[in-house]
Amino acid sequence: MKLSLVFVICSVFLVLAQPEVQIKPNIHTENIEYQHGGITLQGYLAYDASNSEKRPGVLIIHEWWGHNDYAQMRARQLAELGYVAFALDMYGKGVLTADPKKASELAGSFYTDRKLMQERAGSGLEILKKQKVTDSNRLAVIGFCFGGTCALELARSGADIDGVVSFHGGLNTPHPEDAKNIKGSILALHGADDPYVESEEVRAFQEEMRNAGVDWQMNYYGDAVHSFTNPAAGQDKSSGAAYNEKAATRSWEAMQIFFDEIFKK
Repeated sequence: MKLSLVFVICSVFLVLAQPEVQIKPNIHTENIEYQHGGITLQGYLAYDASNSEKRPGVLIIHEWWGHNDYAQMRARQLAELGYVAFALDMYGKGVLTADPKKASELAGSFYTDRKLMQERAGSGLEILKKQKVTDSNRLAVIGFCFGGTCALELARSGADIDGVVSFHGGLNTPHPEDAKNIKGSILALHGADDPYVESEEVRAFQEEMRNAGVDWQMNYYGDAVHSFTNPAAGQDKSSGAAYNEKAATRSWEAMQIFFDEIFKK
């Protein structure tokens, strides 16, 4: 009897001592074509297919280069964190470039027409909301560089989103009064040495947020210039755009903390 009891106790301890089994996510990805303003666009959807429950959706807006591998990589990362991620397309199916001059032209058409910027970004948000695994009551938008500007403009349009994260994005707007339309929280992640977003632009953005009573945060990353999250930006800080591993890691972690907060509901 005593031996049997000892055996049972030992068996229990052995079970409890076993390491927790980690279930690897089964990331489903697909390209989705959609239309806006007569333009065919192609975005990239990613989510964990091993989970059938609805979960928060995160819209990703690409840099001024266009919808490229970097945007898709971020979508997969977000899917691994448990979100439904959709990397939208601002320019049109297959329209992307590695030429700064061409990128400036492509992005410029949106910088000069903020309504178009808001509506094109909004069309991507609608695709995300329609996915069967998306909890359309819990939505966020993130953007990188040009995409950060687009994400902020989408918030200024009054889009029903819980939060926006701008990674080294442009902060200016021709209509700061539109900040009163912002419904969610704002997190701006900024390179302290970014030469493309000057201190006056930062000051104006902060004043805009204060005047509108927005729930906002802004993180500065020392020794970081523009494009600090993207390894493809290289290491030459003198160019004004360069990768910074510490800033990239810290900003991604800040985003996750922000999501934990805004998606609590």
